[in-house]
Amino acid sequence: MRHLLSIRDLTAADLDWILAASEQPHPRPLEGKGVALYFEKPSARTRNSMEVAVAQLGGHPVYIQKDELGISTRESVADVTHTLACYHAIIAARVFDHGLLEEMARVNAAPVLNLLSATDHPLQALADLLTIKQLLGRLEGAKIAFIGEGNNVSRSLAEACALVGAAFTIASPPGFDLGNAPDVRQVTDPQEAVEGADIIYTDVWVSMGGEDNEERRAAFEPYQVDEALMAISPHARFLHCLPARRGEEVTARVIDGSRSAVWRQAENRMHTARGAMLWMLDQAQ
Repeated sequence: MRHLLSIRDLTAADLDWILAASEQPHPRPLEGKGVALYFEKPSARTRNSMEVAVAQLGGHPVYIQKDELGISTRESVADVTHTLACYHAIIAARVFDHGLLEEMARVNAAPVLNLLSATDHPLQALADLLTIKQLLGRLEGAKIAFIGEGNNVSRSLAEACALVGAAFTIASPPGFDLGNAPDVRQVTDPQEAVEGADIIYTDVWVSMGGEDNEERRAAFEPYQVDEALMAISPHARFLHCLPARRGEEVTARVIDGSRSAVWRQAENRMHTARGAMLWMLDQAQ
């Protein structure tokens, strides 16, 4: 049984297969089957991309909110997982605690897909790589500069870049980096990070549920992606996982400009969700 909780669950060959499958005509292995979509936090792109991707594979998506399951209050994680597996071919969950996904996967009643956790966001990284491949025509040797926090998005993208032979650099304020992450170049100067970059990527300064205060915002103010930063690498394209706060982590002229590919990136969330589910259903054999 294949679970996808993080990019670390994939080999380079797995990742290549998912990206290729994401751009192929899709079969319908989920015909007559359900996919549980459990959400502890709201999302525009994740819910919409997953519901449509499930439908494209012939399945029926069922959106489930936190209070409807009562995990660890009304029922145990194991009992909920077994129950959902009675109806669904895949259990997909967007959660705060990554450990909940690991508990579900250990039950091994149905494949478990991480739609986002505090530590990992594998589906975003897959969409990012597909977008980069489409923009550049390659992944190996691509130079990606991430400006902002060492969070679930940057961590998953860094791990994915390592698998495909892309160079990943992150510029973060002191104390907000990726720690001892392997295969990652970490700097504090955004200008140093974007020098020679093919892709310049950023994320919000305060993630959903994260701590917001004046000290944090002051630390991130020098990390705004604006026209001057983009000018250092004049051929680089801009990416953002969204939602965006124009005037904070990025200026409107950058994210809405001709070098931005954020809407292609958002659409690719649907395509790579489809590819990921096909891989989980063992369609690669």
